[in-house]
Amino acid sequence: MADHQADELEQALRRAVRGDVSFDTASRALMTMDASNYRRVPDGVVAPRDADDVAAALAVCRERGVPVVARGAGTSIAGQATGLGVVLDFTRHMRGIVSLDPERRTAVVQPGVILDDLRTAAGAHGLTFGPDPSTHSRCTLGGMIGNNSCGSHSVAWGTTADNVHGLDVLTYGGERVRAAQGLHDLPARLRDGIRSLAGHHLALLRTGFPELPRRISGYALDELLPEKNADLTRALTGSEGTLGVVTEATVRLVEAPAARALAVLGYPDESAAAEAAHTLLPYGPLTVEGMAADLVAGASGLPEGGAWLFVEVGGATREEALSRAQEVARAAAEATTGHTVVADPAGQRALWRVREDASGTATRMPDGSEAWPGWEDCAVPPPRLGAYLRDFRALMAQHGLRGTPYGHFGDGCIHVRIDFDLLTEPGIRIFRAFSSDLADLVVTHGGSLSGEHGDGLARAELLPRVYGDEMVGLFSRFKDLWDPEGGLNPGVLARPQRLDQNLRFDPLPRRPVDVEFGYPHDKGDFSAAVRRCVGVAKCRNESVSGSGVMCPSYRVTGEEKHSTRGRARLLHEMLAGEVVQDGWRSEEVRDALDLCLSCKGCRSDCPVEVDMATYKAEFLHHHYEGRVRPAAHYSMGWLPVWLRAASHLRAAPAANALAGLPPLAALAKRMGGIAPQRDIPELAREPFTRWWREHARTVPRAGNGARTVVLWPDTFTNHLSPSVGRSAVAVLEAAGLRVVVPPGSVCCGLTWVSTGQLDRARAVMRRTLDVMAPALDAGLPVVGLEPSCTAALRTDLPELLGADPRAARLAESVSTFAQALEEYAPDWQPPKVDRPVVGQTHCHQHAVLGDAAERRLRERAGLTGALSGGCCGLAGNFGFEDGHYDVSVACAEEQLLPSVRAADPGTEILADGYSCRTQLTQLAGRKSRHLAEVLADRLP
Repeated sequence: MADHQADELEQALRRAVRGDVSFDTASRALMTMDASNYRRVPDGVVAPRDADDVAAALAVCRERGVPVVARGAGTSIAGQATGLGVVLDFTRHMRGIVSLDPERRTAVVQPGVILDDLRTAAGAHGLTFGPDPSTHSRCTLGGMIGNNSCGSHSVAWGTTADNVHGLDVLTYGGERVRAAQGLHDLPARLRDGIRSLAGHHLALLRTGFPELPRRISGYALDELLPEKNADLTRALTGSEGTLGVVTEATVRLVEAPAARALAVLGYPDESAAAEAAHTLLPYGPLTVEGMAADLVAGASGLPEGGAWLFVEVGGATREEALSRAQEVARAAAEATTGHTVVADPAGQRALWRVREDASGTATRMPDGSEAWPGWEDCAVPPPRLGAYLRDFRALMAQHGLRGTPYGHFGDGCIHVRIDFDLLTEPGIRIFRAFSSDLADLVVTHGGSLSGEHGDGLARAELLPRVYGDEMVGLFSRFKDLWDPEGGLNPGVLARPQRLDQNLRFDPLPRRPVDVEFGYPHDKGDFSAAVRRCVGVAKCRNESVSGSGVMCPSYRVTGEEKHSTRGRARLLHEMLAGEVVQDGWRSEEVRDALDLCLSCKGCRSDCPVEVDMATYKAEFLHHHYEGRVRPAAHYSMGWLPVWLRAASHLRAAPAANALAGLPPLAALAKRMGGIAPQRDIPELAREPFTRWWREHARTVPRAGNGARTVVLWPDTFTNHLSPSVGRSAVAVLEAAGLRVVVPPGSVCCGLTWVSTGQLDRARAVMRRTLDVMAPALDAGLPVVGLEPSCTAALRTDLPELLGADPRAARLAESVSTFAQALEEYAPDWQPPKVDRPVVGQTHCHQHAVLGDAAERRLRERAGLTGALSGGCCGLAGNFGFEDGHYDVSVACAEEQLLPSVRAADPGTEILADGYSCRTQLTQLAGRKSRHLAEVLADRLP
């Protein structure tokens, strides 16, 4: 669309629509992709406030011949949520539960309602919505209706079509339709057209569709048969936004079991598990899910085997559910290699998390190579699943492809990501040939091209192979009845585009981009690193899941551009250069990354381990190269230099006194780009390293037989919180370890990394390696106290200095305080503190280092209770930077501050990170301590 046409369309929409109208570069870039292999660029985005807004937007677009695509969370895997023309984004405003009737077991919802929100509301009445895709924490009901989504519980509760009673729909032509059983409420044009279409093709509609529980492909025209009372709701469900736009839906709710138990059954291989799955259906399971060892290698809690079935059952009580799960295990025992029955809810959640993350984890093969959707969810009759899987594996091998099947074995539906080469012409030819051959194979087994995710751009071209030309011709006639102008989601289902068109990788550079970090898991290719984000959108969760962190800025703002996926999308478009055209200088990318806390939560919580903190540092390096940077980059990026200078000059008392004078403090904050609401932290009068020199000179040391550890004097411990260092020395020496501290100035370079000053970070790191060389040569372990600095040594340093072998040696030698005690003083017993705890697990600890050793150490010391998930919100320099204060506070208010306020008197407030402790002091007025300080207090 020409610029002047886009401007005119935007202005017309702004006049007609009360909701949000966005035609800016960032908004368009964020909507180019869903969770598929496909990419289509929209002209603009409209977030309607109600059905009248939808009607107004459709009218404006209809007058100009502009296509419209309805979109929910954008987690579709076949490309049907990618946009041409105008995208209707239902996730911002039309996300209400209009009513919920527990007596009738129904709910009326708007299309943007998140599934988990509906399940929570229904759960108050002992009810739930049956279909539950693995994206249940962020997918919308409108998207589920568009795709006819299913999820793992469909063996018990069916597909979305089985659970929708009525739909309010707007056609592209402006007609308001109430879809239910029967055609009497339809406009005469639609009513007569549908009766004619069905009446003249009764035999074809009765015989032309395969019989299986997961037949999602094509339009469900058989639902228009008179013996089914022309069930228009079922016929529209799964139509992928090509017939009408849903503005409201009446859905069925089902009774949720009071208790559940999980039987995990091991089998010798995938085929054995697949052949057994349908034999368990007579036991009335809620789910029968399958996966093989190549997907879940290393997962704990699984019985012996090469493949597993997860069979969930329900009951009125825990005992009843457990008994039913044991019955399933006994019935399957002859074919299994072992089994585990889990009734504990936490244990079940841990196992289900393995399955739910599979759509992301499957995008990387065991050797690190990329794998993609495209043949994500074919389905066959369940008794044929074992044979189909053998043929499927053979077909992949024939084409030189690899994949890791998993999915809904009880329904005969298989998910898989395959290592297609979608970057080269030969690879795309193989993709096309395999797709054609697989369609034939699915038909041979009596199956459906899609068993859950729809046809979209990925499979619709192949529908004639399943249904024949005559039936596909009826699909086009049905589309033309509803949308004669072809304005809704063109190229999908009816008159589809080729499956190898619109591939998301087409505009990306074919040669690696010149970057600073090594990206070792992506073979040094920044484009490959960005491609990690496939769009499953776990980062769009609106509440913290357990101890998870990702993505705090999205949870605060609710804006796609502040999610990990949104930022990855913008980086993708930056590399593509079509929508975002300024490359590394892009203001749109900079603005999206501005609220990234660099918490690294995505590095562990994202199923494909997107590392947005590293991408942000990389971008900032290039964005400001040769240009003046924000003041905060100089004040806080160079913080180690300023603190070291203050220490050499013995200026801490004077600096603290000046910072206590409001006018001077305000001036300093303004000049340093620091939020005016923040207090300037107090400098230590005696840095840790100065205390250490006196301690090492005067205190008797452990004998020569003691294990020597190097205590890392990070900037924050050394200059701002030296009591942590002194306490750590006391505890480590009490545990029988000999402590040494590096003889020269060392620094992990974190503050320069987080502000994107990577040349300076690299220089600091090289100097640090020079100082540490003797310790590394001696094989001494290094103990970190500040989680962010310890994580930087573990990851940032070797990824910036990959050519220096000392970097990898230092990274391998680093451990946390608790890890060091556990490994090097395993027999030491910590003092008993016997107090409850609250506080914060540092984000970098969670994402990079792990906190299992810390939890075990707390337990041995009698410190009971869990620390908060999420992020404290300060996150190093982030919460101090001007413009970030409100987001920083909102992050802290998510879990940390409420938990501290609710804690009983005498509760120990723990926070190993200096940022977390500072946030608690400044926002809650509460003192918190490092675990080393708590233990040191109780040493004899």
